[in-house]
Amino acid sequence: MSNICALCSAELTSIDTLLGENKLSDGGNLCNKCLDKVSSIHQELLYNLNTFSIRDIKNLVETGTIQPETTEQPQENKIESMVVFASNEMSRDLYKRRLKEIKYQLEQVGANLSMFAKGEIKELPHILAIDEVILAATDAQFIKTVDAGMLLVTPKRIVSVSKAMFAPVKVNEYPNETISQVSFVNNSISPVIKLHTQDKIVEFECFCDRLDGERFYDFIHKIYNQNKTPKETPETKEVASNLIFEQLEKLGKLRENGILTEQEFAEQKKKLLGQLS
Repeated sequence: MSNICALCSAELTSIDTLLGENKLSDGGNLCNKCLDKVSSIHQELLYNLNTFSIRDIKNLVETGTIQPETTEQPQENKIESMVVFASNEMSRDLYKRRLKEIKYQLEQVGANLSMFAKGEIKELPHILAIDEVILAATDAQFIKTVDAGMLLVTPKRIVSVSKAMFAPVKVNEYPNETISQVSFVNNSISPVIKLHTQDKIVEFECFCDRLDGERFYDFIHKIYNQNKTPKETPETKEVASNLIFEQLEKLGKLRENGILTEQEFAEQKKKLLGQLS
């Protein structure tokens, strides 16, 4: 994969290539700045960029229109992209900004998610509250089911998200006050994380990355296996505060690089600082 933007030839950063979201049909990649530029002209690029080539993109910049050389996108992919957007009343601009924020959070907490979690990540803007920060995430699957997806923790809950192709998203939430403890079953191939709730034990298999599953458990173990209300533990507050300061630094760099406007930067900064109170 080339490490330069196919449109402006700038060197790509880890944010630009996160999860392969900026990839074109011919294998090239766009930096986030160029993606913002072209998607403001043609918003469909934001959701189906991988169906367009760099020639299509250059034609769009020059003429304001696209005449794709590629064959029409398969019907099932069109349906999937519409389902994501129809699942909640959210403007495309807000969805775009929120998805970008969530990807930054996942990168900053070191989430080592597989390529199979892309569908779940695209659903997160509809699932997480605007001020809800991701503290940790890992690939996971309900035991004895085919519901594979991701498991994530925020300051107020643990959430499992599963999005099979052509199927609606499945979301299960476990608020902090309902979790009495968590436990771990070690396995050389696929360890199991157990959430002990008020009325049942929910089991998740860490099927993609054993070490990542162990790291995720080590994190939630410090939060939930204490004689305190989980959302009030120092560990949760410290991690959330550190993440917020890291996000502020990242936002500043995005503003300097022209990816965020002054207004967008001010809005995001105000929102993040509000979470520290």
